[in-house]
Amino acid sequence: MRFFIIVRTGFIAAVLLVVNSVAAQDTDSITTYSLEELVVSARRIQMDVIPVQTLSGQLLENLSAHSVADALRYFSGVQLKDYGGIGGLKTVNVRSMGSQHVGVFYDGIEIDNPQNGVVDLGRYSLDNIEAVSLYNGQKSAIFQPAKDYASASSIYMNAKIPAFEGEKKRNIKFTFKTGSFDLINPSVYWEQKFSDRLSSSLSLDYTNSSGKYKFRYKVDNKLDDRGGYDTTAVRQNGDIQLFRLEQALFGKIKDGEWKTRLYFYASERGYPGAIVKEEPGRFKHEDRQKDRNIFLQTSIRKRITDSYSIRLSGKYAYDYLYYESDTLIQKLRNTYMLHDFYISSANLFGILPFWTANISADFQWNKMNSDIKEFIYPQRWSGWIAAATSFDLQRLKIQASILGTFVHETTREDKKDIQRDWQKVTPTVMASWQPFHEEQLFLRAFYKDIFRMPTFAEMHLAYMGSLSSYLKPEFTKQHNIGILYSKNVTPSLYMQGQVDAYYNEVTDKLLAVPGGVNFRWTMMNVGFVKIKGIDMSLSATNRFSKELTIDAQLNYTWQKAQDYSPITVESDTITYKGQIAYIPTHSGSAILSAAYRSWTLSYSFIYTGERFTGSANIARNRLQPWYTSDLALGRSFRWNKSDLKATVEVNNLFNQAYDVVLNYPMPGTNYKFILNITL
Repeated sequence: MRFFIIVRTGFIAAVLLVVNSVAAQDTDSITTYSLEELVVSARRIQMDVIPVQTLSGQLLENLSAHSVADALRYFSGVQLKDYGGIGGLKTVNVRSMGSQHVGVFYDGIEIDNPQNGVVDLGRYSLDNIEAVSLYNGQKSAIFQPAKDYASASSIYMNAKIPAFEGEKKRNIKFTFKTGSFDLINPSVYWEQKFSDRLSSSLSLDYTNSSGKYKFRYKVDNKLDDRGGYDTTAVRQNGDIQLFRLEQALFGKIKDGEWKTRLYFYASERGYPGAIVKEEPGRFKHEDRQKDRNIFLQTSIRKRITDSYSIRLSGKYAYDYLYYESDTLIQKLRNTYMLHDFYISSANLFGILPFWTANISADFQWNKMNSDIKEFIYPQRWSGWIAAATSFDLQRLKIQASILGTFVHETTREDKKDIQRDWQKVTPTVMASWQPFHEEQLFLRAFYKDIFRMPTFAEMHLAYMGSLSSYLKPEFTKQHNIGILYSKNVTPSLYMQGQVDAYYNEVTDKLLAVPGGVNFRWTMMNVGFVKIKGIDMSLSATNRFSKELTIDAQLNYTWQKAQDYSPITVESDTITYKGQIAYIPTHSGSAILSAAYRSWTLSYSFIYTGERFTGSANIARNRLQPWYTSDLALGRSFRWNKSDLKATVEVNNLFNQAYDVVLNYPMPGTNYKFILNITL
């Protein structure tokens, strides 16, 4: 708590310093030239070999989205798990392969969590993000680190690169958000130009919220004669305080560029527990968590010759987590410390004008410490070597890659070092074809074979159950065919649509099963899942006049993700071929955004169909469909030589009562007021 008192004081001082610095500028020494406005507009058609969805620019800014997790809700094929509350955990699952199969990249370098393999996307604000992209398979560009090839799907967060108009050397944006849940959220984003070759950005963000909101809890009991109940309560223990600081440097060198980013995040929060019918006071659900995360990453890219370019990347990250929980058995007070060191070298060769190749080599070291008694202190050394090639034959693109993964891990148990090794080689092939030269029609397909390693948490649980339980990696095989078509229907109307059909298999899926002693559970490779689906997306932009522009985007997903795990006991027959947990058969989203003069209006809609809480698709496990509507209205204006924008948001417009995760109720109608000041 003392840390956040210091943060609040420092944040106020920083804001006053910004205002004073700007006010002190000698405006008389600045010469201003008025030029006739020239507007150049064009629609860039990008033929991506791999299916990609992107939110960027004004459309991203107009959404009622304030974290990367919020933005990803509008992508097809994505299932977001939200455990409720302002500070609740938010994870993403793409095409039902599991959150651990999703690689999350910030400025081209992956964010890792070797403890449980899940990245909390709620920690990353959109204030300094230019675009968020989702790739199924891997990124289309082959000039990338070897680790970029190692995920079944990838999320890329591209930070804003400082841009300055004319002789201007400083851009400052101050944002203040308030609203429901006692929210107080000031932030500052500062871009500074030092020279034509060096610039920087600084982002400061502080959030304080009680996290309290009313929710309706209704249970219809159809299993016996005890009846159901309907009540209104207040969500407790959802408070959060967080502070985020990011400092980035951007440099230009001859035939290249470099960038460095320092990230610091600190939070103290409560985790509201599941809402269950209980004896009063039996479950307090007062879990608390403290986080301290810091990383420093840098990358440099340079063209050495006309046919050879190199990219070097490096990162060090340290994560501190303190978790406390009161259970019926004992009070838990656990601390975890994670170290992550990563280096990479990617080398691009131009063999022929239409033929390029890339060879990448990466190394990573992870270590986890804890104050838990008899902890196993895992360490993991990982290496990746990737060879990729690309053929660009005008209307035909072909890419192929092969990835070698080498992992060595040590743990400590009973004063003995236990070592394990894994070695795997996995291929990827993809192609895109434009049948007609005059039409922006593209046919595409890809196949990818990839896997994920068991996380430290999974390995730890396995050790608790039985030392003979040697876990294998969890494999996925992905098959995708698709079509993309775009057209300028009129000079003012542009439309784009894409459809992808896919079939995935997940083998050796890691599941927790009873075993060992003292009722401990053991992680085992027993799962097998088959996934069939169709993703559809349609977007349109219509510029009616210089003053009015309307953007629209529709997404729809149909998906059958069935559990084909081997039947070992009679009870398994009820889960065989059942839709796996929390995967809806039908889901979709819609975004409608309008800009008129200085006004912006945005409406967004999300629908999630019927789901089940387990592979046993029985009435007791059924979750009802849910939908939400969000509305945002904003206006921009000039005041005292500054650009201001005021926005009012209404989220869950129709007060829909719903759970993304069972017994974790989401907020009803809530409001947010946002003021942006750009100096």
